[in-house]
Amino acid sequence: MNASHGEPPYEPAANPGQQGAAHPPAPPGPGHGGQPPGQPPQPGQPGQGQVPAHYPPHQQASGAPVYQAEQAFAPGGGLEWYPISKRHAWHRLLSAALWSIPVGGVGALVVWGNGGLIPVVMWVAAVVLGVILAWLVAELDRRAYGYVERADDLIVTHGVFVKRLIVVPYGRMQFVDVTAGLLERWMGIATIRMHTAAAATDATIPGLPTAEAALLRDRLAHKGEERSMGL
Repeated sequence: MNASHGEPPYEPAANPGQQGAAHPPAPPGPGHGGQPPGQPPQPGQPGQGQVPAHYPPHQQASGAPVYQAEQAFAPGGGLEWYPISKRHAWHRLLSAALWSIPVGGVGALVVWGNGGLIPVVMWVAAVVLGVILAWLVAELDRRAYGYVERADDLIVTHGVFVKRLIVVPYGRMQFVDVTAGLLERWMGIATIRMHTAAAATDATIPGLPTAEAALLRDRLAHKGEERSMGL
């Protein structure tokens, strides 16, 4: 169509800034994540939506960091904790059972002389319950133990009620000690202790199979000699 048919000619729309009904959208307020004009976004303010790159992928995808206590005890570098043998818990159970025989027998005689049959039964039940609890704690302790050999250090974690992580640099190790009692030798396990100049950084790995303990001992001794010569 054109103007010859009575339609008004095309006119461009007026400038939106000159119309009273059309206003530019107001900037979002502080509650919507907006920032004052001319100022960059500040870290930690709503609406930023950025997570540092060192956070795990699931935290980066969520948009907000989630702090977990277990991250303080992670080996890092994509490594996994190497567990100790299941025979560690059985060793603790057998040790508790062997100790319960003389303790329970002597205690039963004392209780029998002072109270009769019922106190003796209660004493024996208490000793048996103590052995069971010792085995449960030993099993939890076994699951909490782990170690990882990294490039420059060895890290060991353990603890049931209070978790602990120890970092032992190879260059600070003075000597490696391997011990095994009669019961441990019968079960085929041993304990490795790394001694350093500071007693607080000494680390212990119990419940290792004897062959694995021998290999770990040699590796730690070799790495310790290499690092000490390089200092």
